[in-house]
Amino acid sequence: MADNETLNPISIGLDDGYAFTKIALPDGRLIAIPSWARIGRSNITWLNASAPRVFEYETDDTRFAVGEVDGEPTHFDGYPFSGLNRAIVQHALHEAGLAGQSVHAVSGLPVSSYYLEDGAQRLELIERKRASLKQTVQPSDGRLPAAIAFHEVIPEALAAWYDHVICEANGGVQLEAERLGAPVAVIDIGGRTTDFVVVAGEAVRHDSSGSLRCGLLDLKRQVAAAIRARFDLEELSEQATEEAVRTGVVRLFGKSHDVADQVRAARRELVERLHAETERQLGRGAELERILFVGGGALALADDIQDWFSNQAIAPHPAFANARGMLKYLRYVCQEPA
Repeated sequence: MADNETLNPISIGLDDGYAFTKIALPDGRLIAIPSWARIGRSNITWLNASAPRVFEYETDDTRFAVGEVDGEPTHFDGYPFSGLNRAIVQHALHEAGLAGQSVHAVSGLPVSSYYLEDGAQRLELIERKRASLKQTVQPSDGRLPAAIAFHEVIPEALAAWYDHVICEANGGVQLEAERLGAPVAVIDIGGRTTDFVVVAGEAVRHDSSGSLRCGLLDLKRQVAAAIRARFDLEELSEQATEEAVRTGVVRLFGKSHDVADQVRAARRELVERLHAETERQLGRGAELERILFVGGGALALADDIQDWFSNQAIAPHPAFANARGMLKYLRYVCQEPA
């Protein structure tokens, strides 16, 4: 196996977000798992041994339970460099069928974490992220780990621009010339952050690029807080919150309860914040050829953002735009080791 791993690494795009972790694979598969994990053992015994939904991983002498658990918050500054992140990524790699494989990966950081205001790279943070995911993560059940042997880091929303301008078709690849030079804005609505990148003439325009610390996790936190207050609860699980946001219904005390008003109020507040920051960054977008919405929020908030600009579009399968772009960057732009 060692020879196979050395000679045949698997290239992936890895969008290890605060809400979901997504992987794009060379065979066209797209994998997504919730970024749910907590320190410690799962403390669960599965009655049907063939269908476990929580798995344990160890890294840096700490054990993590990953899967259908009430996860610890991921929205903290050190998450991209943490054992929590590494355990979730390792679980995503296993879900993608990469156990025992050597992996070459490109992942991302939010725009404001990648660049200083003057456009200089935050080299220390980038290197921390690059090195973190190359650390060993060992499954606790005897499965072989997936090993990230090569890891590059790029700005998250810029990855979606690479997805936009690099076209793969009929077994080949080409640059979309009309897209390459055109001024394009990418708005990436994620879990913890919303990123803005403007690319014109193959250069990032930093005066219109940046990050807003606001995303879908804010919506979920506000919905969970409203439900806890309404029903006098100390806690509400990740799964119940997710279901409430998705359906407007929460099941408590053996009954279904309509919480659509709470979801609408939280959604309205999030959309207003995003719209105000978008106008501040891009104005009316008159000189932009295209304003491209990507990220899980572009899908979840599609009805709310549909008329912000006359020249806007939502990317195909927008939640995977960054992961696809990261894989394209790795395959066609980045210099992988021989």
